[in-house]
Amino acid sequence: MNISLLKDVSAMKMFDIIARKRDGKALTYEELEFFVKGIVDKKIPDYQITALLMAIFLNGMSKKETSELCMLMAGSGDVLTFSDEFITVDKHSTGGVGDKTSLIVAPIAAACGLTVAKMSGRGLGHTGGTVDKLESIPGMIMDMSIERFEQNYKKTGLCISGQSGNMVPADKILYALRDVTATISSIPLIATSIMSKKLAAGAKNIVLDVKTGSGAFMEQPEEAFDLAEKMVEIGIANGRNVSALVTMMDNPLGRAIGNSIEVIEAVEVLKGMHVGSDLYQVSVALAAELIQMTSGKTIGEATETARKKLKDGSAYDKLCEMVKTQGGDPGILDNYKGFKEPLYMHEVKSPEDGFLVSVDARTIGVVSMNLGAGRSKKTDPIDYSAGIKLVKKPGEEIKEGETIAVLYSDIEDMTEQQATFLKACEFSDTRLPERRLILGRVTKGKTEEY
Repeated sequence: MNISLLKDVSAMKMFDIIARKRDGKALTYEELEFFVKGIVDKKIPDYQITALLMAIFLNGMSKKETSELCMLMAGSGDVLTFSDEFITVDKHSTGGVGDKTSLIVAPIAAACGLTVAKMSGRGLGHTGGTVDKLESIPGMIMDMSIERFEQNYKKTGLCISGQSGNMVPADKILYALRDVTATISSIPLIATSIMSKKLAAGAKNIVLDVKTGSGAFMEQPEEAFDLAEKMVEIGIANGRNVSALVTMMDNPLGRAIGNSIEVIEAVEVLKGMHVGSDLYQVSVALAAELIQMTSGKTIGEATETARKKLKDGSAYDKLCEMVKTQGGDPGILDNYKGFKEPLYMHEVKSPEDGFLVSVDARTIGVVSMNLGAGRSKKTDPIDYSAGIKLVKKPGEEIKEGETIAVLYSDIEDMTEQQATFLKACEFSDTRLPERRLILGRVTKGKTEEY
């Protein structure tokens, strides 16, 4: 049979699959398998792929469909497998501004004897990426072969690298098409996109940090909880231990937004500083989830264990060990000398007396990107020294003329970014009640307030 005839057969089969989903019917495992295989083999044209994506966007997917699609996507490329001698854990955030919790959670878990073999992404748009942050440490090797990756996590119990080029190729194709066809916000498609990468990465125990608020993709808490529940269901249906925390991202997490300055702030937490801060609280809560699901401890006991690993310095030691194994100089983490320095620094001053109520996370993320700390497209270069240091956090009192933040960049004229930053700030004459940081916890068949 010739190739053109094969394509005709694929087109006819896809026609039937699209029609079934258009009419609100559930797709079978065989139909989903045909779809995923056809995507990767390039036998299904883009117009039919996007037609099915729109049908899914409009009609949704059942739990069974979502789980099966995710499993098939996970198996569409390279899949990591681990020996049972390793208790493997992973952590994923749906993306935020100033979110450097992976740099804290992973070392805490490794200090508890767990194996963190984590593949992370780079930043795009207003959110940052763990790989970019770690690459701000001179000498750090973030792109490595599977063999080198395996050697590293076996040696130290902790390895964070860039994603394999052939991991979940079906998701790469689907995401690119969703991005240009207004189907990004489909919760089943978001859930399968995220969880297919987590399943392919091989860890048996996974904690998810699902962000909500102005700086998050899921701005409404109800949507964030819906996404969290679906991702937990997918993981459990595919034999993983999974829990999720729904956390606020209306303000940046921590005081640093950028790359090297976020690494420094994370290192400070690992050195026992900033106890009780928002960054400390979220990091400890996420680490506690991994400790609890792998040890049989209660959440309260696991939380105390996480705090202890920060206080006694063992988590910091694990990060230093990882940096050294991946070609970086851990001595830089002691005194921070060796990080690239920005050419210019500009202060943003408060226009009035009162209290800083909020600093819109999405806007601040865009300002940081425009200073050079992020990318508007994948090919953009990164300035590791660029970013923002929040001198004042929401809830704190401030005087007119006092510094709210410092902007760092190699761009001399930051006038526009200073003005944009100020527009993102909200002030009040009175101190407002403290906002909840962690809204809830999702586990197998259970959603509860935190």
